[in-house]
Amino acid sequence: MRAGIPERMHAIVLAGGRGERLRPFTADRPKAMVEIHGRPLLAYQIAWLGRQGVTSVTIACGYRHEVLQEHFGDGAAWGLRITYSVEDEPLGRGGALKEALRRLPAGEDPCLATNGDVLTDLELGPVVAAHRRAGMVATLVVTPLRSPYGIVDIGEGDRVRGFREKPDLPYWINAGIYVLSPQVGSLLPDRGDHEESTFPQLAAEGRLGAYLSRAPWWGVDTVKDLAEAGRAVEAGVLRAT
Repeated sequence: MRAGIPERMHAIVLAGGRGERLRPFTADRPKAMVEIHGRPLLAYQIAWLGRQGVTSVTIACGYRHEVLQEHFGDGAAWGLRITYSVEDEPLGRGGALKEALRRLPAGEDPCLATNGDVLTDLELGPVVAAHRRAGMVATLVVTPLRSPYGIVDIGEGDRVRGFREKPDLPYWINAGIYVLSPQVGSLLPDRGDHEESTFPQLAAEGRLGAYLSRAPWWGVDTVKDLAEAGRAVEAGVLRAT
């Protein structure tokens, strides 16, 4: 058992996205099944969750859900238990999360949740431990905002001093990875996005925590993002198993 991770740890993966900006790769599959070096995005996530001590995963899905179910089955081949929360019609990420939470066994332990289009090798034990210490309803992992462009450093007399290739900026963004206490379920919308409703409400009440992470992280939303994540796998920065 990993430090900070309970003996039984549940995770929800939000994998209902159509991935319009990744077409034509998503014409016959959900966004989470787009491949990097022959492996779906979700396969990298499932492997990561397993390494972190997660014992069961609920995949919240809708569009082309049968592709997910055929590939991952009951999770036995991955060393954990996989179930599916299938939307008959789109509920939005918040609604999908609420529906998936209803399917988990009742208990006092927190649950992990992650968007199906993020890749990382973040250690989750310290995140769960920080969430418990702070007593928050929800904790979100935040990662530095990286400039999409190279930066030109300007000195005195408007002279160029040098260049920095896509540096981290002094801001933090939501990494799409959360730790959720059981009471969050009643605060989620039946339809809609939790990041537009539940999280702002919790933030205003001082019940939303942040875990600052500088672990390697990729949000895959475009073909360019897909290529960058592929290079990370080639360099060994992102593990494939």
